[in-house]
Amino acid sequence: MVNNKKNKCENAILTKQIEDFVSYLSVEKNYAENTISSYERDLLKFSSFLNKKGFNDFKGIDSDTLNLFIMELRNAGTSGKSLKRYLSSIRVFFTFLMERDELEINPALSIKTPKIERDLPKTIDFDDLKKMMTIKSSKYKELRSVLMIELLYSCALRVSELVGINLEDIDMNEGFVKVMGKGGKARFSPMGQTTIEVLKRYVKQRPNCNTDALFINQKNLRISTRTVQNIVKNRALEVGVSINVHPHMLRHAAATHFLQSSHDLRTVQEFLGHKSIKSTQVYTHLDFLELSKVYDEFHPRAKK
Repeated sequence: MVNNKKNKCENAILTKQIEDFVSYLSVEKNYAENTISSYERDLLKFSSFLNKKGFNDFKGIDSDTLNLFIMELRNAGTSGKSLKRYLSSIRVFFTFLMERDELEINPALSIKTPKIERDLPKTIDFDDLKKMMTIKSSKYKELRSVLMIELLYSCALRVSELVGINLEDIDMNEGFVKVMGKGGKARFSPMGQTTIEVLKRYVKQRPNCNTDALFINQKNLRISTRTVQNIVKNRALEVGVSINVHPHMLRHAAATHFLQSSHDLRTVQEFLGHKSIKSTQVYTHLDFLELSKVYDEFHPRAKK
């Protein structure tokens, strides 16, 4: 075990190498202050760990030492995202030391980056959706609100795609609507019969004006995404839905329900307008969650 005097010396040596690295990031790399501070915090935390283990510099560090550091952080409740950042800081720092001939190898390169748990999209029960899509009057504002929700859900639209729809983009006979997705990529999305019926009623009451936008505000201008967000939220409150509903939640619900029915990930990818299948694969997790709920409720071996 090292004594206190040696501990102090070790701290000074370790800290000096980190100070040199921080100076390098600032002077030669011209990194932003926040970025430099982040590197420095991570490395000082690592330095404190090494100091407790009796290291007087970074030369004797191997992958086992790094794994012990990661394990200590993980046991302290550090998130996967933060663990990934710590490793990234150490890798860059060790590369710097190698360029200065203060380190022969970079042991951080052999450490597997911890997986970051991806937050699953929040969705909404179909019973709550039905409440939001049930028309109780013939008022224009209610028709507009319900039609927005119908299109967001039945076509799995992004809110930006919804507000961008023009009257000429709709084909009621064929039951399709043309939407402009990310990157200006157009796709044709099918509409359900109920959506088409609400659409017909809405178009009859829609004020005549110079804009081609399907949805317009009180000034007869194309409606904003913020307004749609407020309309969806207020509609949920009106019909007694207890959760905070936003437009993207309806898109998630559409993808989830479609996948549960079709079990066809590629079709869901086309439906959502995703460029990569990786963006769609998150819904396989949602499908599993729904399966788990059914299992817990009905399977005789489930925990009641």
